[in-house]
Amino acid sequence: MKYYIIAGEASGDLHGSNLIKELKKLDATADIRCWGGDMMESAGATLVKHYRDLAFMGFIEVVKNLPTIFQNMKFCKKDILSFNPDVVIFIDYPGFNIPIATFAKNNGFKTVYYISPQVWAWKEGRVKTLKKVIDKMLVILPFEKDFYKKWDYEVEYVGHPLVEVVEESRRCEVRGAKLTAGQPSTVNRQPTIALLPGSRKQEISKKLPIMLEVCKFFPDCRFVVAQAPSLGDEYILQFTDQYSNVEIVKGKTYDLLMKSDAALVTSGTATLETALFGIPEVVCYKGSPVSYAIAKRVIKVKYISLVNLIMDKMVVTELIQDELTPLNLKKELESLLYDPQRREKLAKNYKELWEILSKGGHASEKAASSIWHFVREQKIT
Repeated sequence: MKYYIIAGEASGDLHGSNLIKELKKLDATADIRCWGGDMMESAGATLVKHYRDLAFMGFIEVVKNLPTIFQNMKFCKKDILSFNPDVVIFIDYPGFNIPIATFAKNNGFKTVYYISPQVWAWKEGRVKTLKKVIDKMLVILPFEKDFYKKWDYEVEYVGHPLVEVVEESRRCEVRGAKLTAGQPSTVNRQPTIALLPGSRKQEISKKLPIMLEVCKFFPDCRFVVAQAPSLGDEYILQFTDQYSNVEIVKGKTYDLLMKSDAALVTSGTATLETALFGIPEVVCYKGSPVSYAIAKRVIKVKYISLVNLIMDKMVVTELIQDELTPLNLKKELESLLYDPQRREKLAKNYKELWEILSKGGHASEKAASSIWHFVREQKIT
């Protein structure tokens, strides 16, 4: 069968790649065309457009890039018609995917949304559109099923795909540890602080300079910036080259987290990844003044991090906009590193978080099975 998958961000590329692997296990003849990234391409899909050419963050940034966005949409519609897939699968990325889903449905294509757009946070009215244009909705957060139920929309909860990703990374780490057994251990090593500034240039330029200022307060700590694979080395170096205790790793975020004592993390999927690895973290958010003012008016959730949203309480500290300062980060980081009671409480909450997200099973496998059976039944009927 023929599958057309659209993901517009690094996290979508990760989850899309695992979905592709599972689809290929079920459907040996699967012909998959995608918008995504290197991971989806490596999993066996034909890559049409890379997410680094699609990711625009914030209201102002989106408006400035509207001509490019419309051009991409036009090309995407034409490409779908040319490929003529049995199903179009959308992974998050609602600003682009919902209009394309409307087009796909109107042109007779079957549509599946894997990883629901966060309509529960803002633009709840979009649910009406989703009900009309999406044949099957697969959700990954436990509370989303109840949210959609309020709108009389039956959706399927498949569990969170990050659980299986983190599990696999931990297994690899254990295997690696066995291979290196007998090598000298590093007792009393210096603490390692991971800096996860995001994958988009717009968010990095706002947050990374503030994160790096904290390095001056902790000269005995090792700070490591996780550089997204889609970014050039020189872009990150322009921020870090003045600091002697800062290193950069590229495309190895999980390896970094498993060796870290704490982390400063840009809001988004990375906050949940960090928590699932059990790393104490501070969530950092800062946007342009106009974008933030608009967001405050339209976003309806109590928290900006997925950790706090899922747990429905303040588990990890969120420093937002004017609160995101070097001094505030210093205070939080000192507590995360040197307050044993806080670390113990955080570990307990992280364990509960893991248990909540593990209940759904392996998300990629369940999602692929659900999609494959759905498409197969539609073709038979």
